[in-house]
This record gives sequence, C-alpha cells and structure tokens, in this order.
Amino acid sequence: MKCDFAIVGGGLAGGLIALALAKMRPELKIVLIEQGDSFGGNHIWSYFASDILPEHRWLTAPLVTYGWSGYEVRFPAHSRSLDNIYYTIESERLDWVLRNSLPASALMLGREVKAVSPRLVVLDGAQRINAGGVIDVRGAGDLNHLDCGWQKFTGQLMQLSEPHNLTKPIVMDATVEQFDGYRFVYVLPFGMDKIFVEDTYYSDTPAHDPRRYRQRIAEYADTKGWKVERVVREENGVLPVVMGGDLENYWASGSGRTAKAGARGAFFQAVTSYSLPDAVRNAIFIAEQPDLDGDKLNMVMRQRAQEHWQNGKFYRMLNRMLFRGADVSDRYKILERFYRLKPGLIERFYAGKTSPGDKARILSGKPPIPIGKAITAIRSKKK
Repeated sequence: MKCDFAIVGGGLAGGLIALALAKMRPELKIVLIEQGDSFGGNHIWSYFASDILPEHRWLTAPLVTYGWSGYEVRFPAHSRSLDNIYYTIESERLDWVLRNSLPASALMLGREVKAVSPRLVVLDGAQRINAGGVIDVRGAGDLNHLDCGWQKFTGQLMQLSEPHNLTKPIVMDATVEQFDGYRFVYVLPFGMDKIFVEDTYYSDTPAHDPRRYRQRIAEYADTKGWKVERVVREENGVLPVVMGGDLENYWASGSGRTAKAGARGAFFQAVTSYSLPDAVRNAIFIAEQPDLDGDKLNMVMRQRAQEHWQNGKFYRMLNRMLFRGADVSDRYKILERFYRLKPGLIERFYAGKTSPGDKARILSGKPPIPIGKAITAIRSKKK
C-alpha cells in the first residue's frame, strides 16, 4: 500500500493532524492507523477558548459537544468563578467527525503496528505501508527517561434521576479530603441530569486504584444530593507530571528517527499534563509544511520538541516545588494561592504561554511552602 503521509495512532493528536491535512492539503493521500476499534478511544478532553488561536479554532469547533460561559474553582479558604469559555470534546464525536471528513480508504482500525520508520509502517500480517512521510502519535514513549510525578484519575459520566442544578464546570474542587498527594474533584455538567465527576490526584506514585476512586466519586455525589441512576461511561488514566529528564533519550525511545507528536514527542503542558493546545498547534504546523518527507519532518518536529522543552523549564520547576517542596497535606495550598491571581495570567498558564511578568508574579510574595524547602526542590534532580 502506498500513500503520501501515514499517521500512526488515532487518538486526539493523530485525529487532529488527519483533520488538518484533509482540510488544508486535500490533494494528499493520507492514512490514519489505529489499533483500537474506534478513533479517540474512551476519553473526554476539555479546553479553554483562550488555549486556541482564533485562526485555528475551525479545527476544534466541529468536535465540541459541550460548552460553558465560565467555570469555578473551590478551595478550603477560597472559591472563585472565572469567565473564560470552557469546551469539552468527547471521543465519540472525534470518531464521527473523522469518519465523515476522510474517505474510508484513509481510515484503518483494529490494526497493530509492528514497526515504523520515516517512510514505512509495518502492520500485523506483514502488511507494509510505503509513505512519503510518517508521524508516530501512539502515546507516551519510555517515561523512565523523564523525572515524573503523576496525575491519576477515575472519571464517571452519571445519569441522574433529578437535575443537578449546576450551570458551570468545577475545574478544581479541593474542599474534599486530601489523600495521596494533592486531590481534587473535577465536575462537568452535561445537560440538566447528566454529570461527569472525576476524582484526581497529583501523586508521587503511578499506582492507580479505580475501585477506591469509584467509591470516593459516589461519596462526593452523595454529599451533593445527586441521585445516580446509572454510570454511562468511565475513564481511567495515569499521566506524567514532568519535573525534568532527558528529552533526547525520551525522543529516541519512541520509534527513533521517525517524526513524533502528542505525548510521544513530549508535547504537553508540564504542570497540567494538558495536551490539546499543543495538539492543535502541531496539527496546523504539520499541515503547513511544504514538504512532508519523513526525514525532514523528523528534523523539524524534533527541533519543535526541543523548543517546547526549553519553554517548559519554568513549569517543570513549579512541579518540583509542588512534589518536593510541599508537605503532601499542604500541596493544595499552592494551587489555592495560584487561583487568587489575575484571570489573564491563569489563562496564559493553561495555554502554556506564561509571560516573564507572569512568572515573576507567580513566584513573588509569601510562598505557601517554606523558602528553604522551595529552593531545595528547585535544585533537585532525579537520581
């Protein structure tokens, strides 16, 4: 089989690349390859309107299933409503849009990838796809090359027997009892009687216990007086919160000289593990390239990853302060303080566009952790 461009991995990053190419480069024959039986897997992705440049919003607009005019955060000593528009994309919608935007011949599901190189993909059954260029977006590479804390979660979309009366998402509810690091509950109101509740932890270990998290979700719903009829869907995840590491070896671990995007190329915001803004920027960038030759694309994406890594230095420092400078029971205080800052600063932080002035403001004033511990944490490196 021959094509102009092969995308290995049909999750969010791969799907956005395919959609951008279909719109901007319709003359190209592309192939999107996914191991599962649907594109996008079982995921819910959310983002702020300010995360996406106005000229790029055409790419995400068809994928949105819910939107709200603002959101809330809740902490023991501080609660706040912010006006930034918030959107949610469900994986089922991504799957539908891909199937209706690309020809059936471009979509390959249920296929295991055995090997990739800059111009070749080998599938199960020894089928070979010869391409002008290949990009690998199958998920994280070897995380042993990175110094990580962990964001882990279980989320459930629940059908209620009565309206929940929420009008805005609660992006962080840290008024809950703290366990296993910094814990908060994330809440998305879907319609009048459906609600997505996610129990989330910033933890020192990747150990994930869905049974216990389900119990805590049920307890949270009970405290709010929500009568749950059934659980419609459940999502589980463990994401790296990067504090440092070796980008070069991490890049090489994920299919060597082949171009990479998404988590496989370390394209995510280090504090939030938030990948959608970078996925949009990379999809547009790739579609704009005059030459999608596999070797050339690997060079430009590797350079792009290095620039992204350099720009993330401040965020990785904040992660070291969170994980190594604060006592486990006090980690929430760092976020509580952060959410007292100006809305524009918070918007730029989520988008990964923190300015020098923002950085100075985040670090100024009395910190919520001892200065000595903060300095030690900043200087710490993975042993």
